[in-house]
Amino acid sequence: MNSKLKQIIICIATSAAVAYTGASHATNITGAGATFPYPVYAKWAESYKSKTGVEMNYQSIGSGGGIKQILAKTVDFGATDAPMTPEEQEKNGLTQFPTVIGGVVPVINLEGVAAGQLRLSGEVLAEIFLGRITKWNDPKIVADNKGTKLSDKTITVVHRADGSGTTFIFTTYLSQVSDEWKSSVGADKAVSWKTGTGGKGNEGVASYVQRIKGSIGYVEYAYALQNKMTSVQLKNRDGQYVKPDEDSFKAAAGNASWDKSKGFFEILTNEPGKGSWPITGATFILVYKTQDKAATGQEVLKFFDWAFSNGNKMASALDYVPLPDNVQKMIRTSWKEQVKDASGKTIWK
Repeated sequence: MNSKLKQIIICIATSAAVAYTGASHATNITGAGATFPYPVYAKWAESYKSKTGVEMNYQSIGSGGGIKQILAKTVDFGATDAPMTPEEQEKNGLTQFPTVIGGVVPVINLEGVAAGQLRLSGEVLAEIFLGRITKWNDPKIVADNKGTKLSDKTITVVHRADGSGTTFIFTTYLSQVSDEWKSSVGADKAVSWKTGTGGKGNEGVASYVQRIKGSIGYVEYAYALQNKMTSVQLKNRDGQYVKPDEDSFKAAAGNASWDKSKGFFEILTNEPGKGSWPITGATFILVYKTQDKAATGQEVLKFFDWAFSNGNKMASALDYVPLPDNVQKMIRTSWKEQVKDASGKTIWK
């Protein structure tokens, strides 16, 4: 091979490598927000990268942080468990869609009590988090747990310290079952807690509950499973005590009316049904209706399209409830109708 030809080949190879690196970097996408869906998003991202080479980098910082970052346009999509109202979406130029459904579960660290053994009603749970019930052998807890030996250990409440969609789901439920909670604390991503200590993210709450004897907190179910935590049974709207699992989440999710909810705004707490888990919720993605970077916006939609088509088994393995096919179809239709480039053309083909 003569030196001139060799130089040309090296030049072409170098140019191709640079072009490939630039293209690869351009297609990577970033998101931030809810810790609730982090386990399944991480699994989807890992699998998607192995199939496509595209990285989805997700910061699990809480729903409040995710909303702040998408509004500041520092990420390509935001994630929240507290759905934006249609009015909020319109005001901020955003559209949202659900990805999976899961459950928020109270978890305890109480010696001698196994997972699913302790029973709590919504009213008693509210009184614990209000600081009204302070001992595990309080008569109101004992009344629902005959046959279970409960100590006089002081209850330590653990809650989220950051703005959190998990907190929104949890406090929405408590507001539905306790008038005192509704009037004195309310439902939001961040509230003024009456008692307890705060942990950052589902991870932080799980860590505190694991370390503090006699504690109670609330986490997304996947975190309870991964950390082998002790969850409780809850009394649902139909008066039945149920355990958290995919079946009880599905039972609650069956009441969702996505076709009637404008902007996919849907709350799934305290739903009817004998088998329904009372603290069930969907988690949502936020993207701008007008995409300044159309190619990046398209990659975001391609990622979630792939997840809907290929990620259901991964979601189920982590005890999330995948969205039904008809809801996924509705979401894709919404992309065509609402997500556009700067010239007004749809970016979803």
